[in-house]
Amino acid sequence: MTQTTSEIKESRAAGKNKMGVMPVGRLIITMSLPVMLSMLVQALYNFIDSVYVSRIGENALTALTMAYPAQYLMIAVMTGTGVGVNALLSKSLGEKNRERANQAANTGIFLGIANSILFAVLGLLFTRYYFTSQTGLQEIIDYGTEYLGIVTIFSFGLAGQVTFERLLQSTGKTLLSMITQCSGAVLNIILDPILIFGWLGLPAMGVKGAAVATVISQCTAATLAFILNISLNNEIKLKITKIRPRAEVIKRILAVGIPVAVMMSISSAMIYGLNRILIVFTPTAIAVFGAYFRLEHFLFMPVFGLSTSIVSIISYNYGTGSKRRILQAIRLSILYATVMMIIGFALFQIFPGRLLSMFKASETMLEIGVPAFRKISICFIFAGFCAVSGSVFQALGSGLPSMLESLARQLLALLPLAYVFAKTGGLDAVWWAYPLAEIVSVAMCIAFLRYFYIKRIKPLPDPEPE
Repeated sequence: MTQTTSEIKESRAAGKNKMGVMPVGRLIITMSLPVMLSMLVQALYNFIDSVYVSRIGENALTALTMAYPAQYLMIAVMTGTGVGVNALLSKSLGEKNRERANQAANTGIFLGIANSILFAVLGLLFTRYYFTSQTGLQEIIDYGTEYLGIVTIFSFGLAGQVTFERLLQSTGKTLLSMITQCSGAVLNIILDPILIFGWLGLPAMGVKGAAVATVISQCTAATLAFILNISLNNEIKLKITKIRPRAEVIKRILAVGIPVAVMMSISSAMIYGLNRILIVFTPTAIAVFGAYFRLEHFLFMPVFGLSTSIVSIISYNYGTGSKRRILQAIRLSILYATVMMIIGFALFQIFPGRLLSMFKASETMLEIGVPAFRKISICFIFAGFCAVSGSVFQALGSGLPSMLESLARQLLALLPLAYVFAKTGGLDAVWWAYPLAEIVSVAMCIAFLRYFYIKRIKPLPDPEPE
């Protein structure tokens, strides 16, 4: 019996990874939605974390905002390693190189263990000094030291969660990754009020309770992600005896991972620097910035979920040499990300007061925060394009352009502008540094995209018709 065109396509697709055969638009949506949902739930628990802590007092929220650069540095290093593993593993699968894919997975676990040991030591030695370098207010120092000390010393939960979830995402199993991320986030949301305020007969732990809830949820998510990799991820094989350093594999992972980690660490440095600028005016300005950052983090999660997914999609098709699918993925991802960020821009322009009221904002906090939210959110219009561009560079095997773009935007543009505006125009002028710095980011991303198209995408052969 003669096969139809549809049947031929299905036959060709049988046994193949969906990243190479599924229509690109549908592939982006099916891979991105689970990651978006899981990241939204994770952002929700960070958001709720801050909302509950703001009920303790404004200084407690300020302490968490000051702690965030150090906490984000930890996330940056572990995520950078994970992105490096992601890019190498997906590309190896696209090239049908199972041995190197397994080496990438097991070596990634080794790097995750090393990262957690590093941050545990740093947390033990330098946490209090970190806060005294920013403020002399003892209550803020005490709150911050309690919180940051716990999340750094027990960072093995975060390392395990990031590593094992990246292995699931790298092999296209984003639904399983969503399950683990959502499980940890939901547990954190449940534990937060119980431990912070002492519900169900437990002692009220305050800020320390928020940290304990975070650590428990991370360890739970890591355990579940490990189990799912062992039992359901047939693309890779994890073995204890294979979890060891391999110089060549580590080099390949870090070639992508270090620029990503540095890029995210630049954000950490920017937040720390901006906190130092804002504290000169009033601690309330830092509380406003903390509220904004939590809301921004929640808003950006769908875009980050989209960006995370296209790393695997583009890396896989780069490995197979499919130029058409790579270009389709880039165009559609930029479109989807831009639409999402325009919606976020509208929310910050129309409802800034309502957004701030979720953090029990005082009249002073509202007076500072409403104009700040409206000014900063102008950068959202372009942020989706820049986020997708960074993921394209990583997927094509180079994290350096993302690092350079982030360095220029946040350290060479945003911080100097904020400092100058603080000196010349006061607190209200500081917030204009955000949209002005975004112009630098857009220009660099356009230039880098053009370069990568000419050097790496255009030379690829046109694929055979499917």
